[in-house]
Amino acid sequence: MTRIVVLISGNGSNLQALLDQSEAGQLGGQIAAVISNKADAYGLQRARDAGIATQVVSNQDYSDRAGFDAALMQVIDRYQPSLVVLAGFMRILTPEFVRHYQGRMLNIHPSLLPRYQGLHTHQKAIDAGDKEHGCSVHFVTEELDGGPVVLQARVPIFADDDASTVAERVQVQEHAIYPLTVRWFCDGRLVMQQGQVYLDGALLPAQGHAEE
Repeated sequence: MTRIVVLISGNGSNLQALLDQSEAGQLGGQIAAVISNKADAYGLQRARDAGIATQVVSNQDYSDRAGFDAALMQVIDRYQPSLVVLAGFMRILTPEFVRHYQGRMLNIHPSLLPRYQGLHTHQKAIDAGDKEHGCSVHFVTEELDGGPVVLQARVPIFADDDASTVAERVQVQEHAIYPLTVRWFCDGRLVMQQGQVYLDGALLPAQGHAEE
């Protein structure tokens, strides 16, 4: 069975969606460990409640990003994962770290990539007058929020929305599409090769898989 390590920094709501699917036997893999760079991340308690191993690797213990990433890699690799899942892990990763897990590291980003990389995506979409927003699951590459997209989900933006209402709407979709994408990977259906993504052997377009 595919072994998964999940990296978090905070509340861990996407982690909970993964744990729920795992508990229901629908994830296709086994969450071997949950690792956080913050000892007070609530997601660690979610993992403990589910009987999952947890570890903290604090970036404050390291003088630079490279040192932290090297230590984090050592901890992750002890669990021998086939897949690393970033679920609200608020760190910019070094190229060495990304290359080490190339093709086996997924992230979910709260925008319709390539729009609105980085932070404050919901407010950016509102400020731009967008009529829709959403989230994207993508493979992680050295470009921040720039890896090839696997799957997106769209939500409407209404005239009286603020960033928090849009965020809630997007999060519902995140909890649906992230476990689904992880399942595809665990089932051997999803692969990244030469910077491109294939599902069931078919090359996915730039926006990822589109459900009709």
